[in-house]
Amino acid sequence: MAQEKPPFFVRFANWASRKTGSSYAFILAVLVVVVWGISGPIFHFSDTWQLVINTGTTIVTFLMVFLIQNSQNREGMAVQIKLDELLRSMEGAHNLLLDLEKLDDKALDEHYERYRKLAAEARAKRERGEEDVDAPESDPECESEKADSPSEKGG
Repeated sequence: MAQEKPPFFVRFANWASRKTGSSYAFILAVLVVVVWGISGPIFHFSDTWQLVINTGTTIVTFLMVFLIQNSQNREGMAVQIKLDELLRSMEGAHNLLLDLEKLDDKALDEHYERYRKLAAEARAKRERGEEDVDAPESDPECESEKADSPSEKGG
């Protein structure tokens, strides 16, 4: 099966993210600032001289925000899909956690608190010399929130 070519913006954002995140881009940025600084006495530190660097950095920053956000969104989604697949494929894993990122803050905090307590219990077990490996059943209250979720594994 041939892979479909990504849209232009995705290709451009990937390319720009790689290039602007490189050591060469950093060196170029440092050189621009150094040249600008050295040129200060030549232009008598005029308002125009200051405006050049201010305008240039503002434009670059404005554009980079969108490129970085696009890359972060795609990367975050890819990581989430990979984690979901790991959960889905593990026997004993709770499939109700698959789309956890879509829950409201209150439900997310409840899940977080549950896993924080599990971690504290595991540390206590280790300190007593016991195994800290197990898969406790999921919280029934959390399951009721997700009962209508399409991510539930049949079987």
